[in-house]
Amino acid sequence: MRNQNGPLSCPPQPRQSWEEGKVRSKLHYVLLLVLGCTSASQVAGAQSSAKQPNILIILADDLGYGDVACYNPKRGKISTPNLDQLAARGMRFTDAHSSSAVCSPSRYSLLTGRYHWRTWLQSGIVNKFGPPLIAPARLTIADLLRERAYRTACIGKWHLGWNWPIPPDRRDEFIADPRNTSEPPNDSTKALWREVFSQPLSGGPLDCGFESFFGVDLPNFPPFCYIKGNRTVGLPTEVLPAELMAKNLADFSRPAMPGWRLETVLPELTERACQVIHSSAEERQPFFLYLPLTAPHTPLAVNKKWQGKSALNTYADYVMETDAVVGRVLHALDEAGATENTIVILSSDNGCAPYVGIEELAEHSHYPNWPWRGFKTDIWEGGHRVPFIVSWPGTVSSGATCDQLVGQVDILATIADVLQIELPANVAEDSVSFLPLLLGAKSGTRQTAVNQSINGLLAIRRGPWKLIFGPGSGGWGGGSEAETQQLYQLDEDPSEERNLVEKHPELVVELTSLMERIVSAGRSTRGPGQQNDVPVNWRQFIASQAE
Repeated sequence: MRNQNGPLSCPPQPRQSWEEGKVRSKLHYVLLLVLGCTSASQVAGAQSSAKQPNILIILADDLGYGDVACYNPKRGKISTPNLDQLAARGMRFTDAHSSSAVCSPSRYSLLTGRYHWRTWLQSGIVNKFGPPLIAPARLTIADLLRERAYRTACIGKWHLGWNWPIPPDRRDEFIADPRNTSEPPNDSTKALWREVFSQPLSGGPLDCGFESFFGVDLPNFPPFCYIKGNRTVGLPTEVLPAELMAKNLADFSRPAMPGWRLETVLPELTERACQVIHSSAEERQPFFLYLPLTAPHTPLAVNKKWQGKSALNTYADYVMETDAVVGRVLHALDEAGATENTIVILSSDNGCAPYVGIEELAEHSHYPNWPWRGFKTDIWEGGHRVPFIVSWPGTVSSGATCDQLVGQVDILATIADVLQIELPANVAEDSVSFLPLLLGAKSGTRQTAVNQSINGLLAIRRGPWKLIFGPGSGGWGGGSEAETQQLYQLDEDPSEERNLVEKHPELVVELTSLMERIVSAGRSTRGPGQQNDVPVNWRQFIASQAE
């Protein structure tokens, strides 16, 4: 338990059933209405759909900061006309971040307004057939908007875990599935797959505030099938053919739907998203569409129309196809007459991955994370500084650029601010509204930010200063193991080449103390202290080097 006069020591909280969690979540909804609407007339007004803007969040997967042409006009070689057009009609943020340099934790923070490292996911991702990361009572953007009479839909890649109905004594058969095998399953395994995938799933989008879901868990992990609502579409009982296990395609081979094709996933998600937009317009209901794309993450399953289009490599082709998908969805808004009343937020869950032909791209003078150091998984800027574009016609000035610090974790508080909802103290503990920036303010309300690498290495930002609490990249980028901490001044050293720990020891002390307060308070925003779900060992890399 947290003591106001002492350090934080939070034991893991006992698990509860999903039905208990749903009941507890309803208490959040009631509290939101009580705190956010101070009169009966305001409550009625909040439920009116006429003036509430639609909200569309498009989350690309592994799209680098420098992959978007308007972010990298001098050293970017990939054509992204639709992303550029979106930026031209809205605001482009240049100091925006995902909470993590990998995907599952970033998605958690985006949807909940809370840093992921306060949960049991202290490093890495939610692995295949992993449990839900979003706790049953944790309020999400979808919960918030559904209570305000929004239609809430998730189309795309979930990757936040499910309660898979796998018999405990046979779970190892799912987890230990070898890579790159085309050996067919035996009858016992097929029977197990039929048993598991014929049952409903819990813990997914429908338990996190979304009325509907269509998509995949991951495009490169099993099960290789679509999931609609809380059930798989069909029963995946086959093995992917060997040709789909080549480099930058699927990571595992089974279980899969018969005839599963990797390249059909992105177009299918696109059409489903457009259907949500059109049907919501026809029903005159405000919508929240969360569209976490599967691209340009692997599998690099580029459709024929885009193969070779970039003249760079397959990854660059896939970025172009991803840009076209964004264009198709924005066109659906135009067709539905919804563009003028829709807030569009576009970002990426982390930086570009290092395994998609970086050297080949460099030969063509394209640098996916330019000008930042590192790639996906790294604590350096290239791991988590991402494209972040917001369009809101009539409210956000066209062609605006903002250099203030923001994070995807801030989206929940910003939406609440737009709808004039006062959030309870135990919701969105790390979320800061950037609505003032959208309205033209020149300085931001976020003063600090915390980011994490795939291995769990944490860093804190305050102004231009960034302190990394350990050596190297904390990811696949390696780096020096001789230093215990790293201090960079990003406005003068964006490539993070000059470690200033020894030159500014007083700053190291200040930022370390600030990090201690953010961890122990259970929040980084103003308000009463909250509990982390588990103890947070944020000093682990410093300690390991000191031993």
